[in-house]
Amino acid sequence: MHEIALSIENLKVNYGNIEALKGISMSVEDGQIVALLGSNGAGKTTTLRKISGILDAVEGQIKFFGHDITAMPANKITSLGIVQSLEGRQLFRDLTVKENLMTGAYTVKDKNKIQQNFQRVYGYFPVLKERKDQISSTLSGGEQQMLSIGRALMGSPKLLLLDEPSLGLAPLIVKSIFEIIKEIRKDGTTVLIVEQNALQTLKIADYAYVLEVGRIIMEGSTEELLNNPLLIEAYLGSKKKNEGV
Repeated sequence: MHEIALSIENLKVNYGNIEALKGISMSVEDGQIVALLGSNGAGKTTTLRKISGILDAVEGQIKFFGHDITAMPANKITSLGIVQSLEGRQLFRDLTVKENLMTGAYTVKDKNKIQQNFQRVYGYFPVLKERKDQISSTLSGGEQQMLSIGRALMGSPKLLLLDEPSLGLAPLIVKSIFEIIKEIRKDGTTVLIVEQNALQTLKIADYAYVLEVGRIIMEGSTEELLNNPLLIEAYLGSKKKNEGV
């Protein structure tokens, strides 16, 4: 069994009077891809935002390799090695591809490491190297998503948080990005991925949690969940049956 990279115990987060997370518990093993699935409004992005230190918790605890990070500010959490690729890309639209990537390396003090990270990102996403001097707002949606993930990788993450990487992308681009996520894990980065696209995510993840209105209602290995009739009906529908996955 792998070491636990991230553990969350009884986490509660409110937006005003609304309970966004109602006491969730989950863990991410080092070296795994773990998926957090659920529909819009389930609390997936809230979970990532709390892990990143952007939101405060009402109750509960988050540990990263055994260290309590529950009340830690976002910049310290990033410097520990938890880096998020945001939903909707959120790039600096007027900066070039290379300049956007550099903004992701602000916690990395070693210039050699920054150059290694550039080579790593360009290895995963050759198109970003080809377009390194291009203004990011002129990239296609798929290329912008690649840039968003690449920017997160520039921070040398031990744990990469991905928020809806398939959002608004064509199926072929989604397949390509998910293959690269597998490569990122293979190269030693643990991944927690938040997605509505349950089928594609379960194909690459090791373990998954299903979130519904702020509560985890289901969890298991991806093999278990792909064969769970409740999950099939609620999240995969007839599409999974038709694809025979």
